[in-house]
Amino acid sequence: MSEKHLVCSGAVCQCKFGTTPDKLKVKQKGYYINETDASKKAIANTMDVGQPFESNTFGSCKKMNNNPCKPAITKWQGFYEKVNLQNGGKPLLEDSKATCAVGGSPCIDITFHGQTANVTKQQAEKGNEDVQAQLNILVNLKEEENTILLIPENT
Repeated sequence: MSEKHLVCSGAVCQCKFGTTPDKLKVKQKGYYINETDASKKAIANTMDVGQPFESNTFGSCKKMNNNPCKPAITKWQGFYEKVNLQNGGKPLLEDSKATCAVGGSPCIDITFHGQTANVTKQQAEKGNEDVQAQLNILVNLKEEENTILLIPENT
């Protein structure tokens, strides 16, 4: 994969020793993903350690004889090294992995980065008209008077 997505709040993580996934809850509130719900999508970073998950469990843990999982993230690896955030952390990427105090290194993967794709007006204008017509036979995205799709100007 040539481009890797940044990870944000709501990303789905899975421990290889757990039975269920959990969503990442980002602690920092200074940097956000640039998308429609940007105010809800804080960028995950290497300082999201301890218990940075919504439910704080991956179900039952094979390392704890199938007792309830209590993840304790000690560090992240595979992050974006060229940026330093105000909290001293570095942004996580979709292939970043976490080390858990119980499960060892690295046992927690990110299975969904948390971002959602939105079509911008510029992308719709650059799109191949023939392909767009075949994919969406009821709407001509090139017509200016078309008000069926409301596409944001600057996203």
